[in-house]
Amino acid sequence: MADFDRTVELDVTGMTCSHCVAHVREELAEIPGVANVDVILRKETPSLVTVVITEPVSDDLLKAAVDEAGYEVAAIRRDA
Repeated sequence: MADFDRTVELDVTGMTCSHCVAHVREELAEIPGVANVDVILRKETPSLVTVVITEPVSDDLLKAAVDEAGYEVAAIRRDA
């Protein structure tokens, strides 16, 4: 369903290294409908995680995946 492609941005706290990035990417990639996960690691402010979805995915599911990786979602923004 390429017609549905949407971007969801997550501000994630607690990430400090490439291993953190890998854990978050792995957990989010396991969610059905997630096509791509890109992470910009930031040390002074929450890291930016951009998730491209191809079908509806709830905020709760995204938060649960990040929580499972050991981090916390500070904010979620969705494109219009």
